[in-house]
Amino acid sequence: MREDAVVDPQETTTDQDVPGVPATNGRVVDAPGEPDEPNSPDEPDVPDMPDGPGDPHVPDGPDVPDAPAPDEPDEPDGSDEPGEMTPAAVARMLEEYRALVAEHGITWGDGPGVYVSQMRTDPFLMGYDFWGAAFALVAREYPDALPDEYGRLVAELDMDVVVRDALAGDVPDNLAVLRLTPGGVEFAARTQAVLDDGTSFRTRMLLDSSREDEVVVTVDGTPYPIAPGGARVVDVTATSEVRVAGDAVELTGLVRRATRARLRLRAGMPCRWSVWGEDGQGWYPDGAPHKRDYHLLPYFHGDDLVLDVPAEPLTVRAARGMEYGVAETSIIPEAGAETLVELCPRRLRDPAARGWYGGDMHVHMNWAGDIVGTPELAAAMQHGEDLHVLNLVAGNVATGRVYDKAALEHWAGRDLPWSDATHIARMGVEYRNDLLGHFYAFGADGVPARFHSGFAGDEDWPPNAEACRELRGMGAVIGYSHPYHVPLSADAPPSEVVGVLMRDCAARENVVDAALGLVDALDVVNHSSIEATATVYRHLIGAGNRLAVTAGTDAMVSFTRRGNQSNPPGWGRVYAKVDGPLTAASFAEAIRRGRTFATTGPWLELSVNGRGPGDALDLLPGDRVTITAKVVGEEAERLEIRTAGGVLACAEVPGEETVLETELVVGEPTYVVAVATGGPHPRVLRDGTHVHTSPVYLDVGGRHVAREEDVRWCLEWLDLLAVAIPAYARLTSPEHLADYLGLIERARAVYRSRLGGR
Repeated sequence: MREDAVVDPQETTTDQDVPGVPATNGRVVDAPGEPDEPNSPDEPDVPDMPDGPGDPHVPDGPDVPDAPAPDEPDEPDGSDEPGEMTPAAVARMLEEYRALVAEHGITWGDGPGVYVSQMRTDPFLMGYDFWGAAFALVAREYPDALPDEYGRLVAELDMDVVVRDALAGDVPDNLAVLRLTPGGVEFAARTQAVLDDGTSFRTRMLLDSSREDEVVVTVDGTPYPIAPGGARVVDVTATSEVRVAGDAVELTGLVRRATRARLRLRAGMPCRWSVWGEDGQGWYPDGAPHKRDYHLLPYFHGDDLVLDVPAEPLTVRAARGMEYGVAETSIIPEAGAETLVELCPRRLRDPAARGWYGGDMHVHMNWAGDIVGTPELAAAMQHGEDLHVLNLVAGNVATGRVYDKAALEHWAGRDLPWSDATHIARMGVEYRNDLLGHFYAFGADGVPARFHSGFAGDEDWPPNAEACRELRGMGAVIGYSHPYHVPLSADAPPSEVVGVLMRDCAARENVVDAALGLVDALDVVNHSSIEATATVYRHLIGAGNRLAVTAGTDAMVSFTRRGNQSNPPGWGRVYAKVDGPLTAASFAEAIRRGRTFATTGPWLELSVNGRGPGDALDLLPGDRVTITAKVVGEEAERLEIRTAGGVLACAEVPGEETVLETELVVGEPTYVVAVATGGPHPRVLRDGTHVHTSPVYLDVGGRHVAREEDVRWCLEWLDLLAVAIPAYARLTSPEHLADYLGLIERARAVYRSRLGGR
């Protein structure tokens, strides 16, 4: 079936919740036949999260300060066929990960650390304020704690209590609640449909005590002492025997039995499918991960898929990333029969036809999680989202274990097996230091000697700059990831970032590495604060650093529920204008040249005298330029044209497409970028709409932009960093501190040279 096929126009298919996107017609066909044995409904969304011992495979000590020789990529051992999806080395890695999930649950035995502690809460707190609840609990339990101690203290909290406090009485679909009150017990659950007798149903239950004394709750013979005012999350089934102080408790309303039906979903191309009932319960094919996106919509990928469902009102939706609309229909499948649903999302735009390809620079196949991410899952997601470029990064969490390192070693410098002419997937790197920042590397032809510093008792050395040099030497393009997390206005001082000294992975070294030419880009579109990152980005380019805008979502294949990180890859994309065929090298080169924009959905174009992002115009004082910005997409609400001096022109976006044009008489060197923003939207898989281009540079008399206010802002940043590193970095020798201070001084000299005596 063609992408724009119209099948049986008598049937109605609508783009519900996506106003302005034309409907795509579909067909619903009943095919008689008895369904086979059931696949599971939307119930095993939550993993076991035992409080077991740490993983014995995790190194006890830090990496040695002097890096070993880089690991050599795996040589074929005779069992790997060209293009094989899971070669032997990768298969062994995945088996190890399955064992870790079985033993430790969602954390895989990683940690300690706040990331790992938070993982235990992720399945239950999508849409809830983890940090607000955690910080409030720190304030209660550690009233004398200083602000820079909060990050460490959060990791020491009882995460089950954080879950209870964050939910504030709500009952999510995957967590029943047994309230232990002074007057008795109260059980609450969002009833889940099952297609069998319910004996296979598993979920979790929150034991929430408001009593003044300890109480013991027994679940299937296991006693759980609950402290006064305490909480605990435990496993339960539909047939669990629960007792409170010896008295039986009925789990009434946990499940209900529904009549079985079957759906076959077909689009004629890989898509992202969602199937849910009137109560929001999701339904999935057998074996598919029970993923939820930012809006808590269930989803899975593929085409011509079969799944068992209840013979009840259902909604079926087909989507395919930001270049397509959404096709949707409502059905009541016939009991005991197979119903064929054909939906095909309409293509909204075809950037690749004009040489523009969209990529996600930061995706994890595995990073702990409640499932094991596999190449097959990653491939289905990339093609189901029609994502042109996928950078699957190897990286650690809180110890020396580097997830997906074996895959990087095997495929370094090569396209992954599911790549084709318009879809390139590569193994890359996330280099991580929580004090100085994390950065991605795409397109490296080797394996680095180091992947991190500052974890598991390791010192914060060497500087990130050394890892940048190593990976750039392997041909990688480099950009700082999820750089900043707190709101930052255009006139805010750098102390609002550098001065907040939690180990929160803010990109504090970025201002140094940008000055020294060690990074190529900044992930302005990311899962954290896009506004703060865009503010820092404009200071950096205003200070003379030529950096591209990129996008890295930090999507994680191995998590089914983790806020916008359980979204599909490519919910944010960097579009790069590529010369010639799409390859990893041509895409990386387009980023280096700054021929990019990053978006959560809308399309954005920028032209200055006919030149686009990454270009530089050599002008004379008094020259006049014409600037045109165009945004396409109903998600956008405001369009701006900005220079180093701020907003030059702006317009509200009343419909699907808006063009903004203005002129500028050039005096001093500057840059021009276009920015589009908007509020929450069903098509956007985070809390708002953001699009930002890389600059068109306006050089004047041969001089590059180096706005004094921005240069001095960067110098102030360096001054703060020179104080913060001796105070907060874990360093083992004066020589290692001297490495940092020398690096900062070299960056300081670069910025001072741009002042030109001012």
